[in-house]
Amino acid sequence: LEAAMVQPLPIEQHFSASADQYVLPILGETPSGEPPDPKKCSPREYLEFYIFPVLLPGLAALLHEAEKEKCFEGKRTKFIPSDFLTEWLYNKNPKRKDESFTELFSIPFVKDWLKDRPRPPIPLSLLLSEEEASILIQSFWRGYRVRCDSEIQELRQWQKKLREERHITEVVKKFWTKQEAKGKRIKL
Repeated sequence: LEAAMVQPLPIEQHFSASADQYVLPILGETPSGEPPDPKKCSPREYLEFYIFPVLLPGLAALLHEAEKEKCFEGKRTKFIPSDFLTEWLYNKNPKRKDESFTELFSIPFVKDWLKDRPRPPIPLSLLLSEEEASILIQSFWRGYRVRCDSEIQELRQWQKKLREERHITEVVKKFWTKQEAKGKRIKL
């Protein structure tokens, strides 16, 4: 078993062509020669002439951005690679050469897609930095500790009793209905 694991696998067995033919082009470089007709060329030629020269620089930019967003540190992040690549490819499209930068959610086909399939909101845990999250947690904890104090509990009970005795909720409702009535009279 160990002897079989050490030996290299012959790649040529698994592919019809030799492994040397599967070398990707250099980043951003189009193959030399006349570009083939996109409707009549082979899939390989189409990839080499039309897809890879655009896609490979986009993937390189994606990796740089992922590194900036600290995606390789093993933490969850708010960075969505497919969103970045969509925005990058849309803005780097040669047909849009003279147009200004367009954000992802302003791209027409993205707007149409999201109309039918809205995204769930990004969790707050991904939007906050560690410092902002720690401040929120600490302030919540301090508030909780204060509310546990016996004097504060007594004050809260007194306020609750006062609200019930004076029917505060009904008074507030009457007040707002009067305010709304005044607003309707003014608008007419």
